[in-house]
Amino acid sequence: MRKRFSHYSLIFGLAALLPACQPTAPREGDLLFHVTPTANNITAVTPAQIDHVAICLGNDSVVEAIPGNGVVLSSIQSLRHQEGHYIIGRVSLADSRSSIANARRYIGCRYDSLFLPNDTAIYCSELVQLSYVTKKGDRLFEPIPMSFHDASGRVTKFWQQFYARRGMSVPEGWPGSNPAEMSQRKVVRILGRLR
Repeated sequence: MRKRFSHYSLIFGLAALLPACQPTAPREGDLLFHVTPTANNITAVTPAQIDHVAICLGNDSVVEAIPGNGVVLSSIQSLRHQEGHYIIGRVSLADSRSSIANARRYIGCRYDSLFLPNDTAIYCSELVQLSYVTKKGDRLFEPIPMSFHDASGRVTKFWQQFYARRGMSVPEGWPGSNPAEMSQRKVVRILGRLR
């Protein structure tokens, strides 16, 4: 596991160093992964410095799930003004038209701040997981066990307190997704930084 993470850390480190003269333009169906310049409570429990993912709709727009706003349409230009940067992931084996149509159906849904499966609220990588399908209509991104633990294997204090305040146990191991792990799937090819 450590070798995989260090391998991808190297890839993302190289992506972060791509010269400004070689940015890439996304196309419809690409995933835009936010690489944050500073660690946070999400990156502390996931395999890379990625804490968000959006779906490119083309024509300078994305659909994304944002805390406080839910699933919304945003401009790609608004992503460029955020701290850090975005990298583009091209998805193979997807039925792009059906996947985009699926994502649009979730616009207006509430944001899932509890990261729970099988409810009506949606978080960013869950939007991708629910939207992307193959030409046969099968889900392209299968759920993985959720991780709220750090490299030592312990659930972090932040997540313990976060769920305790809500009278809940940490949903460690429950089916779900996260944007960093999703960026490492075989069906996602990282192209470079967002232009």
